[in-house]
Amino acid sequence: MAPPVLVRPSADPNRRQRSAAGFGGRWDNSAVFRVETRSLGAAVTALGSAGPFTLTIDRPVDAGGGGLGFNGGELLHLAIAGCISNDLFREASRLGVRLSRVHVVVDGDFSGDPAVSDGIRYQVSIDGDRPRAELDQLVELVDRIAEIPNSLRRGTAVTLVERVDEDEGGTAG
Repeated sequence: MAPPVLVRPSADPNRRQRSAAGFGGRWDNSAVFRVETRSLGAAVTALGSAGPFTLTIDRPVDAGGGGLGFNGGELLHLAIAGCISNDLFREASRLGVRLSRVHVVVDGDFSGDPAVSDGIRYQVSIDGDRPRAELDQLVELVDRIAEIPNSLRRGTAVTLVERVDEDEGGTAG
């Protein structure tokens, strides 16, 4: 069985938009990126989805979860690794560079109450059909332009817009 992956929804303009019916139709459906999680009944374990792609989200067993999937901190770090990897291939293609291997490792931790990231560090190792100096320049370029790391570096706002009680179809609180 292949490991779960995070994948950007298709940019295809013919892609069918997902319904906001679960939120009483009040949700702005114009966003390019839309992901969601749904718990498996009353369990901590949830299924995360972006279009047709899914992954399992959970907490470690020692933190009250089932230990069956990624936790939020891992997903944050994986989003960075995935973005860097994807952008390396995108920019390499644009520049006519053929990459034969990309390995991204992202490290970090959380502390405090509430827990907040202590900072995130990453390493990149790549091989390709160009001299090492050109491959290093590609890594530096991607570090400057990668969307997810730049969003975090610039402090992208995260806003709760409403809480919806789906059972009653109304807004709570």
